Amino acid sequence: MSKLKVLHLEDSPVDALLVKRAMERSGFQVDWQHVDDAGQFRNSLKQAGLDLILVDNGLPGFSGQDALKQVKENCPGVPLIFVSGAANEAQVKECFAAGATDFVLKDHLWQLTAAVKRLHLGKPGATPAPEDGAGPVGLAKDESQLERHNRAMRRLVQAVQELSHARSLDAVTAIVRKAARELTGADGATFVLRDEDKCSYVDENAIGPLWKGQKFPLSACISGWAMLNKKPAVIPDIYVDPRIPVDAYRPTFVKSLVMVPIRTSDPIGSIGNYWATPHEATAEEVELLQALANTTSVALENVQVYSELEQRVQDRTLQLAAANRELEAFSYSVSHDLRTPIRSIDVLATLIAEEKENRLSVEGTGYLAKIQEETRNMSALIDDLLRLAKLSRVELHSETVPLSQLAEKILKKFQARDMERKVRTQIQPAIEVKGDAGLLQVVLENLLSNAWKYSSRRPDASVEFGCLPAADEGGDPVFFVRDNGAGFSMSFTDRLFQPFQRLHSPEEFTGNGVGLATVQRIIQRHGGKIWAKSEVGQGATFFFTIPQGVASNRM
Repeated sequence: MSKLKVLHLEDSPVDALLVKRAMERSGFQVDWQHVDDAGQFRNSLKQAGLDLILVDNGLPGFSGQDALKQVKENCPGVPLIFVSGAANEAQVKECFAAGATDFVLKDHLWQLTAAVKRLHLGKPGATPAPEDGAGPVGLAKDESQLERHNRAMRRLVQAVQELSHARSLDAVTAIVRKAARELTGADGATFVLRDEDKCSYVDENAIGPLWKGQKFPLSACISGWAMLNKKPAVIPDIYVDPRIPVDAYRPTFVKSLVMVPIRTSDPIGSIGNYWATPHEATAEEVELLQALANTTSVALENVQVYSELEQRVQDRTLQLAAANRELEAFSYSVSHDLRTPIRSIDVLATLIAEEKENRLSVEGTGYLAKIQEETRNMSALIDDLLRLAKLSRVELHSETVPLSQLAEKILKKFQARDMERKVRTQIQPAIEVKGDAGLLQVVLENLLSNAWKYSSRRPDASVEFGCLPAADEGGDPVFFVRDNGAGFSMSFTDRLFQPFQRLHSPEEFTGNGVGLATVQRIIQRHGGKIWAKSEVGQGATFFFTIPQGVASNRM
């Protein structure tokens, strides 16, 4: 017997191999020709005796419509089946409207072999001579049957797409109860889920009432039989099949049925079709219903995953709310319990200085001054720590922030405070960004304050604020603060943004090491990043980005 002569257009060698093996494993004897571009495809169409053409719908520069046109011109009448990795409903309809015989997804290759069996006049492996007017060897030309098949396939694709978006059991059942009936033109459909050792009839779509809302033992109903045996049950006549509890069916319209398991490996339910007149379900009807059931199993698993994720999100939200309350309480405790003794120490030191001024030695007066200075430093450190902790919880309010104006205002304040210093300042004009105005002001205050402080020992001190263009098209601009001060070694950059980590001694430059950690957290809250470049004695430059529209209200 001659083999089925197949031409396959596919640019992926792996996918081509999988399609061929799927055909061969189904028992077809095939004379296989694989081509991977439009030129080879056109040349191969000119050969005689092609029985079937398979085409990947996603080739670059050569659409499915192009392939169909070439087939119609060179070998009209030869069936063409699209075997595609993905498609939406509009694409599938377009292919059928243009004359495609079928449309199969690569993830469901069993549908391909089923489609070829419907076209092939013999069993897999046999290729009998064609009947008069039958067209290519081994392929039927029943247009009405083909149209019914195409309509059913379009409905199946629609159901698959709808199930992919389902996020609840109610949504899944609403889709399945309708699609199951429409796929085969049945008089009724039922959706059954396994509930331990019982069948729960969850939903139905039928011309008359069935068993919605009821439960039966697995061993007492045909849906349970399909689950326990992990295979479809086709019942042409319910009154002669011993698997059917006839008394339960007598009040209903049902005369014939087919029941398929949801997930054949470990069934979690079943889907049934019912007919009011005697009807023996065809292989195609069973395959369509089983395909719907297989997709339903995936949809149900997705529903469970989403439900678990939603629960985790709710639990996490409650945990975060509790953590925030604890942090608020801790912040209040820090603010109250630490400030009170510090304030007392400062007041007592001030009283001693005022009342005992004439009786204190020069050394004693210096000690008191040192105590007062340290209390002020401690108070400032508490403020910085509370601000750093608050940054994880504060809500961002995005607006247009004039960074250039803020920088000019901050540097004028520093100049008024240190009138004896002469610092060359340079601010690039008209720099604006979307972000939280209050927090971005804290960023500039800290960076410009550091630049002002670490350049204080330079007679020709300079401080600059500006913006560099984005490195890539559509990228984020890079803002920078530059000074020509003390600088630091790049070997210490891993400590740069850690709280309490200082690269200079307190005797050399004052500070508590919290400022840059605060800056980094604010930049991260806005979805940006910050880094620095420096050299000892040559100043430092701090760079940061603020992506537009990426700001987050929570860390």
